Amino acid sequence: MKFCPDCGAATERRIPEDDDRERDVCSVCATIHYHNPKVIVGCIPQHNGKILMCKRAIEPRYGLWTLPAGFMENGETTAEGAARETWEEAAAIAEEPVLYRIFDVPHISQVYMFYRCGVQGGKFGVGPESLETELLLPEDIPWDKLAFPVVRELLREYLEDCEEGHFPVRHSVISYGRR
Repeated sequence: MKFCPDCGAATERRIPEDDDRERDVCSVCATIHYHNPKVIVGCIPQHNGKILMCKRAIEPRYGLWTLPAGFMENGETTAEGAARETWEEAAAIAEEPVLYRIFDVPHISQVYMFYRCGVQGGKFGVGPESLETELLLPEDIPWDKLAFPVVRELLREYLEDCEEGHFPVRHSVISYGRR
């Protein structure tokens, strides 16, 4: 950050008083600008043993498959954001979302939170960020065409949990892809 969005003056990188890391600080109004991780929220929507997946119509990873997910918006809970993303990407109403998985990905400053949910009435469609959507049986998941490593790990764990009939909330730190 070169300029303060509050007053337009130049910013400088320094450790503010009572802090322990460098921040962008305005040289005139002294506003401290924090850069925090992005929160990605999404769902594993399932209906009759099938998982609702979306083929991406946007970058990154255009044309590859994923679960409905995206950036959390201000003023919503993580569950509301996950349900909104399911509607936006797959025109599906998420039924009874339950927190299932949290991934911290510090090397790209992201946190992922996924919810298990049903698909109301089994109805779904295609949102503006998807080329197509489909309810897939586990054996039909396109493992070699998944958009993100987090989705691959999430689906693998979810299918194992389905076999066991037990869905513990898990949390892990992901470090793959680190440069």
